Amino acid sequence: MAAKKAEQALVDQWRDILALHARTQCEIDRVLHGHGLCASDFEVLDLLSEGSAGDGGCAYRVQEISDRVHLSQSALSRLIARLEKDGLVERAMCAEDRRGVRVALTVKGRALYGELLPAQRAVLTRMLDG
Repeated sequence: MAAKKAEQALVDQWRDILALHARTQCEIDRVLHGHGLCASDFEVLDLLSEGSAGDGGCAYRVQEISDRVHLSQSALSRLIARLEKDGLVERAMCAEDRRGVRVALTVKGRALYGELLPAQRAVLTRMLDG
């Protein structure tokens, strides 16, 4: 009986985590929607902003981004293509490995990211810090 209660408590905790994630994701999507972005788009921009070199170069290969965001390789490729079409990122071949592709924020992407960062962080604070 005690084992069953412990198991149910674990399942309830897991479901609470999933519900919090879903609510937070939806709220971020709502805040970003007017700018043509969703939470996954912002997550990639956020990651790229951390990895950008001072000269505007990029520190992240597509595979490295894929390892850090919760998207399949194909979903990430479509997302990057959409961000590139919107002028927010640019892709280039890796100098050290011609098979790899690097992704960098454009000036437009960096500006939009800077504009939206406070709103996204406010959602995280409101949803997770309470």
